[in-house]
Amino acid sequence: MQHQVDYVLRTVEERGVRFVRLWFTDVLGFLKSFEITPAELEGALVEGMTFDGSAIQGYSRVQESDMLLIPDANTFEIVAWHGDDAPTARIFCDVHRISNEPFEGDPRFVLKRNLERAREKGFTFYTGPEMEFFYFESELAPEPLDHAGFFDLTQLDRVSGLRKQTIVNLEAMGIPVEYSHHELGPSQHEIDLRYTDALTMADNVITFRHVVKKVAADHGVYATFMPKPISGDFGSGMHTHLSLFEGDVNAFHDPGDPHGLSKIAKCFIAGLLHHAREITAVTNQWVNSYKRLNVRYEAPVYVCWARNNRSALVRVPVTKKDKESSTRIEFRSPDPACNPYLAFSVMLAAGLRGIEEGYELPPEATNNIFELTPEERAAEGIASLPESLGEAIDVMEHSELVAEALGEHIFEHFVRNKRAEWDDYRSQVTPYELQRYLPTL
Repeated sequence: MQHQVDYVLRTVEERGVRFVRLWFTDVLGFLKSFEITPAELEGALVEGMTFDGSAIQGYSRVQESDMLLIPDANTFEIVAWHGDDAPTARIFCDVHRISNEPFEGDPRFVLKRNLERAREKGFTFYTGPEMEFFYFESELAPEPLDHAGFFDLTQLDRVSGLRKQTIVNLEAMGIPVEYSHHELGPSQHEIDLRYTDALTMADNVITFRHVVKKVAADHGVYATFMPKPISGDFGSGMHTHLSLFEGDVNAFHDPGDPHGLSKIAKCFIAGLLHHAREITAVTNQWVNSYKRLNVRYEAPVYVCWARNNRSALVRVPVTKKDKESSTRIEFRSPDPACNPYLAFSVMLAAGLRGIEEGYELPPEATNNIFELTPEERAAEGIASLPESLGEAIDVMEHSELVAEALGEHIFEHFVRNKRAEWDDYRSQVTPYELQRYLPTL
């Protein structure tokens, strides 16, 4: 740790860094930050920086507002877009109480606690999300910049330049990108981040969302991770590839299995399926999330698994020959507006529960589940994800697994916050209702 602190201090001096931004998130995953000067950095790295936690969603009450930010020196990066005039760096922080104990309301701490449970069992948890999003002319209306389709090579310099500049900035900040392409919807795009350990990836997702929006704003347009911004078109998902490693060995791979899946992998999948409805409020945390989770747009709403079948909630991608280390599963319901620290936490908790309890993997869904009738799905024991945020919160509220994974502080705040959002949404009179009912009722 001291070596990394020394590296940070030396880099700040050598690169002439003028400002250091301390990054953390609230319970819902919104990025929070304040800046310090290099003169304060060494003290911050050793002792932390105090701040008012009562102003942050889901943190402390006013009467116990003083909290500490403890910078994680391993996350130090120069911010690529500030140039040489006033070099700026950012560093992710852990939130502690003023007594220096980790704060149970810090989403990053929640993920670290769940990763420690995995480590106690000998596992390292890796994730690789596919990040989908839209570009629009402004935040005032979903007016697309293009009307291209899946994998289309658009000739609009503005659109291709946006993705290219985003990737350049991401890689300058140490975030490797695997793929980039146009998605199904108009002005919808996808950038896939190369898999890494879950804590680093959660930090990367927060950075990614900030970079995408920053680059778009610099070009006079608006980027959004809203799951379903356009009626009648596909929404944005965050299909997440998951794997467990034991040291350097992929614990999901078994060369003796016909499909290459180990007992650990099968139990992990079974855990995800068994608890999928319980964790949906976390992986899909907004009212709008459930406009995307709609069978009309081939969203992964049915709780089943399959190999290379994209209609299933959990997909097992085919691995290349002699690439056993890439054996993984793909959880397809999360959307890119989730809090990645909490989403990865409940995914891991569900999978570990399957391993601990030895859950039996249900039969593989070999048909297109979207084409089955409700009776046929019921006969095969295929349930559906919650159809609304209200239903998702009802299910989550009774989940011992989610309560344990998130901890009492975040669990209670999350349920209370989302219940209020759902109640507010239900009281709204929408343009759809006015258009449909006002002229006739």
